[in-house]
Amino acid sequence: MLRRTFFAVTAAAAVATSAFAMGEKDIVDTAVEAGTFTTLVAAVEAAGLVDTLKGDGPFTVFAPTDEAFAALPAGTVEGLLEDPEALAAILTYHVVPGKVMSTDLSNDMSAATVNGADVTIMTEGGVMVNDANVVTADVEASNGVIHVIDKVILPAS
Repeated sequence: MLRRTFFAVTAAAAVATSAFAMGEKDIVDTAVEAGTFTTLVAAVEAAGLVDTLKGDGPFTVFAPTDEAFAALPAGTVEGLLEDPEALAAILTYHVVPGKVMSTDLSNDMSAATVNGADVTIMTEGGVMVNDANVVTADVEASNGVIHVIDKVILPAS
């Protein structure tokens, strides 16, 4: 009896621990830990958005990888890092208020970003946000969700 109880408690603890571990870090810490968002994290810091993205949220972040930033024209990232206001406008275009999971998406839907402009989401033939492909969806964080994208999306000028 004692052995059966011990195994039951151990199994329950293991399940609870793994469920809690999923999404226990906030969006910023999740991005840092992933290791593929160093440019995004540096940009968030330069734009003064770290405290916001570590806040309660919830937020949905369409997170461009380092490769996405590297694909921008030469000098673009450096120029944006020197212009925190323009940088913040672009970064907040990658953030939607609320936690929007991939199962919440529908084809040709619009979502209002924190920047105030809308992004268009397409789901036929793979999920796209404007012209960026979602390469990994539903990376949960304690204060929202990250969807990894392969391009930096830019608001209309």
